[in-house]
Amino acid sequence: MEAAEFYTGIVPDVYRALRASHFSADRYRAFIEEHGQPALELGCGDDGPFFELAVAGYELVGVDSSTDMVDRGLERLRRDGVTAQIHHQRMERLELGMTFGSIYLAGPTFNLLPDDESALDALRAIARHLREDGAALVPLWSPTPTPPERIGVTSVSASATARAKYTVIGETYDLAQRTRTTQVRYELVTDHESQTADREWIIHWFSDDVFRGLAAIAGLRVEFTNRSDDQVDAVLRLA
Repeated sequence: MEAAEFYTGIVPDVYRALRASHFSADRYRAFIEEHGQPALELGCGDDGPFFELAVAGYELVGVDSSTDMVDRGLERLRRDGVTAQIHHQRMERLELGMTFGSIYLAGPTFNLLPDDESALDALRAIARHLREDGAALVPLWSPTPTPPERIGVTSVSASATARAKYTVIGETYDLAQRTRTTQVRYELVTDHESQTADREWIIHWFSDDVFRGLAAIAGLRVEFTNRSDDQVDAVLRLA
């Protein structure tokens, strides 16, 4: 299964039920205020900053690679009475025919691109869609291996109508390729049925030098900010 099809079927429901926290819209609001509108969120899904900022009246466009997520996101906008746009597109093949003052990803969605080639394609797409004075915010993550004691252990979240389950079945951690490939199982159990979806969750990470080199090829310059042990924000501008 391609990465673009990961968040389909029951996976969005299980993911939302088990997610420990939601991304605050505050940092993205501040980024848009600094760099301008219209703004583009890559991988907007059906929850998170895009919807909060759209309700607040910001001029936004969202894209997501999952048709299920796009449908759910558009339905949410309709319920909220908001006219923001969401397009079914992959960030590495982005063609919207317009430019943006601000482009951002809410969390390290960029790491779902499985290799340097697709990451370069996405950076080139970002460059094509940036206004001359604009900027893009790309959070990056360098994951550690899943602890052995967590493999085979099921996380469960229960509501009044369903139980959501998530289990790591196995994992390969490849330092040379900078890739962590995790086999995961999602389950959604109700009084009437039990559904299961197995996925291969690929996280591809970057050293500073590799990411800076890819950005330069794409015509972008990089500033790294807000660094922690395993995460950093890459702020991109046209070179």
